[in-house]
Amino acid sequence: MNLFLSLLHDMLFAAIPAVGFGLVFNVPARALKYCAILGALGHGSRFILMHYGVTIEWATLAGAMLVGMVGVYWSQRLLAHPKVFTVAAIIPMVPGVFAFKAMIALVEINSLGYSDALWATLMNNAIKSLFIIAALAIGLAMPGLLFYRRKPVV
Repeated sequence: MNLFLSLLHDMLFAAIPAVGFGLVFNVPARALKYCAILGALGHGSRFILMHYGVTIEWATLAGAMLVGMVGVYWSQRLLAHPKVFTVAAIIPMVPGVFAFKAMIALVEINSLGYSDALWATLMNNAIKSLFIIAALAIGLAMPGLLFYRRKPVV
């Protein structure tokens, strides 16, 4: 029961920035609920995968692919471009904390001088945030590459 409540909490708080960024990106009002649902689904799937031991990079890739797949499906049903639903929905999975910690370590190296601990913190967080951003980009692009191919895969 505790996992279920944590999942609902995570999904609710992922839907809010998805709607907010949907408003920033001028998503039509009728599509905002789909942005919220997709943001909650993507972040919730990442939460579940991470709960069961998957690293954040692979869980983000799976969540972004789910968002992309559902976004492509909804775009065909609702006659809209997939980016209307998907771009605002993946924003809650952007690795802000890791990028922030990397920048703080960089500023501390600049002001305090080099140390092995600060350099390790910088590299660990920077590489982790780069991999998460790459997972978001690949996961979001993958359904489009699979569904909108002009040539067969085989």
